[in-house]
Amino acid sequence: MKFTDSPVIELPVRDAVLSLQQDNGSIHVGTSVWPCSLVLAKFAERWALHAPNNPYSNLLDFRRRRAIELGTGCGAAGMAFHLLGLTDLILTDISPVMPALKHNLKRNKSVLGKSLKTAVMYWNNQDQIRAANPPFDIVIAADVVYIEESVGQLVGAMEALVADDGVVLLGYQLRSPEADKLFWELCETVFSIEKVPHEDLHPDYAYEETSVYIFRKKN
Repeated sequence: MKFTDSPVIELPVRDAVLSLQQDNGSIHVGTSVWPCSLVLAKFAERWALHAPNNPYSNLLDFRRRRAIELGTGCGAAGMAFHLLGLTDLILTDISPVMPALKHNLKRNKSVLGKSLKTAVMYWNNQDQIRAANPPFDIVIAADVVYIEESVGQLVGAMEALVADDGVVLLGYQLRSPEADKLFWELCETVFSIEKVPHEDLHPDYAYEETSVYIFRKKN
């Protein structure tokens, strides 16, 4: 697992290397790069390369798909998905985190090739959710479940944003037992849930406490 709490993290994606600068002195958790974002990004890279007998070929076929990321933070997962071909993508987070995100987008501009869309989004703000123009084929989220009070808002935002035939790609690690319990209770009422087998994660980014899930809306 190539994870470090140093100020700069390098994330290789295909033939490029993303350079992600953290602000570890910030009070906002979104200004650090969390392991789930790396695990999710590298899972997508492993199977988006059309490997033989690929069980995720349809899931990770990004052509003509619209996507949005919740809790983008420093931008690791979102920028990686962009490099993997998911070009119609909006990166969202709360206002205090946007300077760190925009700094990293600027820092990686030569690698990314084009400007990525960003938007401020609070999960309980219905106007901001509507302004994003859902539904989306793919909703990306990594390490977003850590405060019990925000869990209901998060699940509501995911439900509102994802298309009926779309997917939520979630990088997950238990941060709070209370938030974890509520999150899965609420998700099971809305989504069918598939856990990606640990052996399907990228072998160099298979952090043992981190998992990847695929959510689809229940009929």
